[in-house]
Amino acid sequence: MKTLRKIFGTFLICISFTAYAQPQMSEENIAVINEVTAQVLVFTKTMGYRHKSIEKGVETLKNLGKENNFSITQTEDSLQFNEANLKKYDLVLFLSTTMDVLGPDQEQAFKKYINNGGNYMGIHAASDTEYGWPWYGKLVGAYFTSHPNDPNVREAKMNVVNREHPSTVHLKDTWVRNDEWYNYENINPDMNVLIYLDETSYEGGTNGDNHPIAWYQEFDGGRVFYTGGGHTNESYDEPDFQKHLVGGINYCLGR
Repeated sequence: MKTLRKIFGTFLICISFTAYAQPQMSEENIAVINEVTAQVLVFTKTMGYRHKSIEKGVETLKNLGKENNFSITQTEDSLQFNEANLKKYDLVLFLSTTMDVLGPDQEQAFKKYINNGGNYMGIHAASDTEYGWPWYGKLVGAYFTSHPNDPNVREAKMNVVNREHPSTVHLKDTWVRNDEWYNYENINPDMNVLIYLDETSYEGGTNGDNHPIAWYQEFDGGRVFYTGGGHTNESYDEPDFQKHLVGGINYCLGR
């Protein structure tokens, strides 16, 4: 019995010493260790109208990446959409792309990327892209059909209907800002709307009460986020819009 007590006592001492000797880590240190820099491919090819804000958008995304632990690689080369290259990226972001920017082989590679758990984000004219590819239309969530004219850019009120998403958690129920507001067609009924445009707050809307302007979904294997903002250079200097973009990227990355 004495021998057992000795052994048990020694065991307790060892446990106590081990617990004392183990370095204590703060939650911040654990977060830093667990956070891996994500790789984001920003695709900016245009075969139609080219937004002057593309370069500003890329610059802003690069700066936001430095602050939020993701790395931006920009390309306008559709041949980068091949299986081997796409595997390098955690997220593919279409920034105001227009019209048919991918060939059949690139479309197949991109679809396989999404099917295998890759993620997609679209900004503004990403919905003005690949009209002849119905799968992409369902992925992005809707196609651009028109916008207000003379002027295109005007102030409008948006109703934030989901403030629990990373892209909207910082917003109030109503968000008023200037941008070029898109009207949409072929709206995917399965997507989750985050923000609706209030067409009574501006002229030129054609979607009525069902006018989404930002949404998310899980589609065909991957995560998807889209925002209709981002036409103007000024958009990318707005703190709320920057947080909106970072939240969308974090959602796609599963953060």
